[in-house]
Amino acid sequence: MIKGEKPYAMNHVAASRLSDLTGLKVISFESRLAGAMADLISRQGGTPICAPAVQEIPLAENREALEFARELLAGRIDLVILLTGVGIRALLAAVEDTYPRAEILAALSRIPTIVRGLKPQVVLRELGVPITLAVPDPNTWREILSAVDDAAIPLQGRRVAVQEYGRSNPELIAGLETRGAVVMRVSVYRWALPEDCGPLRRAIKAIIERQVDLVLFTTAVQVDHLLQVAAEEGLEEPLRAGLRDTVVASIGPTCSGALREHGLVVDLEPEHPKMGYLVQTAARHAHVLRRVKQVRSIQGVGRDAQVDRGAALLQESPFLKACRLEPTPYTPIWIMRQAGRYMLEYREIRGKLSFLELCHRPDLAAEVTVTAAQRLGVDAAIIFGDILLVVQPMGVGLEFTKGGGPVIHNPVRSGADLKRLQPVDVQESLSFVFDAVRLARATLPPNIPLIGFAGAPFTLASYLIEGRGSRQYQHTKALMYRDPWAWHALMERLADIVSGYLNGQIAAGAQVVQLFDSWVGCLSPDDYREFVLPHTKRAIAALTPGVPVIHFGTDTATLLSLMREAGGNVIGLDWRVDLGETWSRLGHDVGVQGNLDPMVLLAELGEIRRQAGRILERAAKRPGHIFNLGHGVLPQTPVDHLRALIDYVHESTAR
Repeated sequence: MIKGEKPYAMNHVAASRLSDLTGLKVISFESRLAGAMADLISRQGGTPICAPAVQEIPLAENREALEFARELLAGRIDLVILLTGVGIRALLAAVEDTYPRAEILAALSRIPTIVRGLKPQVVLRELGVPITLAVPDPNTWREILSAVDDAAIPLQGRRVAVQEYGRSNPELIAGLETRGAVVMRVSVYRWALPEDCGPLRRAIKAIIERQVDLVLFTTAVQVDHLLQVAAEEGLEEPLRAGLRDTVVASIGPTCSGALREHGLVVDLEPEHPKMGYLVQTAARHAHVLRRVKQVRSIQGVGRDAQVDRGAALLQESPFLKACRLEPTPYTPIWIMRQAGRYMLEYREIRGKLSFLELCHRPDLAAEVTVTAAQRLGVDAAIIFGDILLVVQPMGVGLEFTKGGGPVIHNPVRSGADLKRLQPVDVQESLSFVFDAVRLARATLPPNIPLIGFAGAPFTLASYLIEGRGSRQYQHTKALMYRDPWAWHALMERLADIVSGYLNGQIAAGAQVVQLFDSWVGCLSPDDYREFVLPHTKRAIAALTPGVPVIHFGTDTATLLSLMREAGGNVIGLDWRVDLGETWSRLGHDVGVQGNLDPMVLLAELGEIRRQAGRILERAAKRPGHIFNLGHGVLPQTPVDHLRALIDYVHESTAR
């Protein structure tokens, strides 16, 4: 640390570099708008490498266009779908020597006109042609068909002309025909390789030699042509290998679909399919994703010395010191669910994947883990995942429904149901989590510890039994009381799975683990002592010695002393208890974590600081306090409020 520098300032150094492309070499395959794309990249601090992959060639003597004009003027076209602004202009240019432009525009104005995206809208407004239906982003063939259905536009027996744009869209055509339309395809130009393929060949070589950090695709044909040229040079496989080590960003669903059809992985796709959004999204993620990919490609060269240096820095981190009840230069802070929906960077990644798909992509799980920690400037990262990943291999039909949370379709309600639960080999079934831990650990700054986590046996059992979230836990308690043998058999099984899962994360690179018993607060102390404590204790006792354990639950005011008995170096507190009084009752030979109400972060900054200050006063700068919320951060939380909280905790507790 530099003399005079704040002890927590290092946490913010990397965060300041996350929002641009400074230091990154970026290949763009854009042709017609190559200059505009290069300018966007340069404005973000990146070094643009222009490698045009396509040229648009208008069709000479375009018979399809002429036939379309003839049928349109004769009143034999019932509806037209226009897919690109450039295509509309090319279509008019192809026919106006034969048919007057004014007559074509008048005929278009008499029939329903459907356009895809903003550019065709702009062109039609310039031409004075009314638009019947504008398909919103991401305006793929799916959105076009869905918009037609929603607008109840009849297609049965109607003749529909579709202006195509170089690459045919068979899914759109098939969807229209399935709805009864008679489809007329109108191609107005074709896409070919550029006359000079030199820049494209040099770009392929640069990707193969790992001299490029980020590649930007803006059309599906760019993907086809890139692989075509590489294959002609005998370099397709080296190119594919190079792309695996490079951040790949796609402008939208159609382009992403083409990449996946060719077996290539898409790392980034913006919310809106526009070049500006593409570059901005890449700027927010490319640095961390690039580091993740570099780490993944390293084959152990120089790793031992790096690990030794990193281990020394980690052991001196304020977070780990607090876990060991040692004095710290300031109160460390991290936030439960810090990689979550409140953060734009998370939504950009999560928006294009299901929750489980994101969990099963170790590179992206590591990226959201690292980005969240560095964006906020916290003192620890927590691996991205979910407590229910361990039950997925059991064959219970786990599904994360949109807006409804996790659902288990085959719940466990009796002793007989236990017999159908599949055995869980954590190393095999959950290897994607361990891979994410390895990548995140190697990508994080060496002074930022990584937290692994799992659900506690009771909370996992409750999910398995209830099948979804519950208020009364009726089925859980019914099994617990009516069939204690089945209950204890299930809990013992879960305890062993949890300990194996956490030990796997520790072996992969987690420095601390947290056990989430989010639902245990529904129990009385007597029930906890009889039905939960032995199993939680069993899980914690089986963990790798010397690794700190944070034991957290909600609504647990009456259970905290029992939770401490079950185990844990640090006891997590929710906002319903007084931190100072509770810590005194637990004893100062154990650490505590917490305990700001997450709702406070929706208040004004002054109120956030006031309430955080009250908690810090109760902690009295005693070794062993880790500041956190009393539960996960809410999706509607402003990021600036969270950053203000973190800065306040650091600044007000600096020793």
